[in-house]
Amino acid sequence: MNVYDGQRIAAMLLQRGYAATEKIADADIIILNTCAVRAKATDKVFSALGRVRRAKKTDALFGIVGCVAREAGAAAFKRIPDLNFVLGPQSYHKLPDILENPDTKLLNIDLGGLEKFDELPESSTSPAVAYIPIQEGCDHCCTYCIVPYTRGREISRPFENVMHDVRHAAATGALEICFLGQNVNGYKYSDNTGKAFRLSDLIRETAKLDAIKRIRFTSSYPTEMTDDLIEMFRTEQKLLPFLNMPIQSGSPDVLTRMNRPYSLDLYIDIVDKLKAARPDIQISSDFIVGFPGETDADFEKTVQIAKQIRHINSYSFKYSPRPHTAAALMPNQIPENVKASRLAALDGELNEIQREFNEACVGETMACLCEGADKTGKKLVYRTPYMQQCIVDAPENGNAPQMADIRITAANKASLRGEFCDQN
Repeated sequence: MNVYDGQRIAAMLLQRGYAATEKIADADIIILNTCAVRAKATDKVFSALGRVRRAKKTDALFGIVGCVAREAGAAAFKRIPDLNFVLGPQSYHKLPDILENPDTKLLNIDLGGLEKFDELPESSTSPAVAYIPIQEGCDHCCTYCIVPYTRGREISRPFENVMHDVRHAAATGALEICFLGQNVNGYKYSDNTGKAFRLSDLIRETAKLDAIKRIRFTSSYPTEMTDDLIEMFRTEQKLLPFLNMPIQSGSPDVLTRMNRPYSLDLYIDIVDKLKAARPDIQISSDFIVGFPGETDADFEKTVQIAKQIRHINSYSFKYSPRPHTAAALMPNQIPENVKASRLAALDGELNEIQREFNEACVGETMACLCEGADKTGKKLVYRTPYMQQCIVDAPENGNAPQMADIRITAANKASLRGEFCDQN
């Protein structure tokens, strides 16, 4: 979501005559697009703001947009007095106001609706992977999550508005569409005639576009993984055989305190249905360790569910208390050293699962999408259908295809190595 927001902000400024620069000292406007999902992220924002403050030109405008702006509000000006603007994630389309009135301070952290999607200009070109938000906000209100506070209650965008963005992306260079939402598979929209649309309808319509070769979506909530969506994995080959479906914990007691009202049996049943529909599918997950009251036995259940499902490409984090969340006020907060120990243990298991899966891919040929050159410029980075990073030697003629069949030749826990199939 932050990548999408950053791209739209950049497009807006480019259309107003600005050009990007890598040097803070040369910039006329500096914008930090922020995430508040963990405390460490928020801390990094204000640390970065301090560095910008010291390095920028005296008359350069600078400020923050996104979830940290919503979380901090007017207090951000107290911490960094010479900030020019603080704009929440549904307000960054107000940036032209500060450009037209540079001597004023702009604070707008209101939770609006879908106005930003209508007011922001379209980009003339699309990256190969186009991120298309289909929702704002979330209604699940997990007790650890700040998203309902920073992005508001769940609103689904009109079906035709989403498809307009998809068609524009396809016409301007996109090969892959990634649908976004805090609860992306809960997308629901009814038009003026009462016709209802779900995520499966967006996938089906998008797959009709010849320019689009790959489709995926993130992030999914288990109880919203409906049969019509599972069926899409059976019938639509453009839909990648990879799904991020966070479980967060393997302990029923912890899930209850997290306000995640699904059973482990339901989660396992969904995975079984997905594998029956698409035998080559792989599942990734998000995990939180050290949630308030988590016992050693609770943590062991998390490790066991990860081993049972064999989650790949997963994300794991120490529980981070966030303001405006119920979990921050819960008793039995877990000491940091215990959190760190549990995270290291879980990461060890997840890394081993990932290594085994990567090694099982050696000898396989996969249709991969190019992300660009690595830091050396001598190798290219591709993404497999399972979102693994695959490193390939750049062709001597410099003509690297955006989509290519790549034979996997080596693997470790972090990435793959491969070669174009037309090589000997």
